[in-house]
Amino acid sequence: MVDRRQFIAAALGLSTAAVGGPAVAAAMTYDEAATSSRVPLQAVPRDRELVRFATLAANSHNTQPWIFSARGNEIAIAPDFARRCPAVDPDDHHLFVSLGCAAENLILAASTLGWRADPVLDGDRIVIALEQAPPAASALATAIPARQCTRATFDGKPATPEILRQLENACREPDVTAILMTERTAIAGVTDYVLEGNSAQMRDKAFMRELVSWLRFNESEALATTDGLFSPASGNPSLPSWLARPLLKFFFTESGENKRYREQLASSAGVVVLAADRSDKSHWIAVGRACQRFGLQATALGLKYSFVNQPVEVARLRPQFATSLGLGERRADIVMRFGYGPDLPKSLRRPPELVMRS
Repeated sequence: MVDRRQFIAAALGLSTAAVGGPAVAAAMTYDEAATSSRVPLQAVPRDRELVRFATLAANSHNTQPWIFSARGNEIAIAPDFARRCPAVDPDDHHLFVSLGCAAENLILAASTLGWRADPVLDGDRIVIALEQAPPAASALATAIPARQCTRATFDGKPATPEILRQLENACREPDVTAILMTERTAIAGVTDYVLEGNSAQMRDKAFMRELVSWLRFNESEALATTDGLFSPASGNPSLPSWLARPLLKFFFTESGENKRYREQLASSAGVVVLAADRSDKSHWIAVGRACQRFGLQATALGLKYSFVNQPVEVARLRPQFATSLGLGERRADIVMRFGYGPDLPKSLRRPPELVMRS
């Protein structure tokens, strides 16, 4: 019996492996498209499979700002500057953090398949050399297909000291500091910066135009691009585009979003801030690797997490926020909240065929 993906691929003249891209995704349901990118890791074709798992990494606005190339036993990850977000990320900080997240996924997946991965920064590219080694399965690698950023209210349940220890250990990366906060007064202090940053962003017309350009209000929009921020994946209702876009200014308001962020942070078990010793591409990539491991470890432990990066995205708040954390002149790079919460629909990813170049 021919399954749905084989039928769709045959009808469109594509290989079954290519199913999941925008052209094919339009012939699939949203759940089928999301599932197709998250099937278990296979040993062959090696490079395609490693890239597929790499693309499941966290990334800003789900722009998926990466280009992969493979040659022999090397896989390189380069920035796709056509997918940068100049309003929210003018210095490409988040872009290179996203590349670090993808590199960490690839390294973990490679280890599972019996390849030791050694990443080196070459200009803007991360070049990862693969060398055969005994397969080494891990809870973090297993969590890659399940990980998601859950922008929902959590249940307020605290995390145990052992869980907090494992989360902190997951962030260990040379030249990267992790600040883990669970006291309500500390979380309230972060919340104040998040709300002030959110207000500043929502009053910024360039930021709002850019954000809206990456919103996908319903399954049809999400399937047409296989990227961007799908409304139900953020805990919002799915609406027809003709209705959602004109109504956006009424239901997506500064006061409403501030109320939502306040509730989300109040319901969280804790907040973690990552900060590198220096502010350059290599250190942003290192932050990305630590960030991805945190998300994977949280997933492996049954926790949910999401980003609340407003204090590091609004330039005028960034030094104040860093000072409040005792970071001195260092830049706070990433802010995440975590806790126990619901599953939401997973975001889509472009298939390897669309992100790999010769």
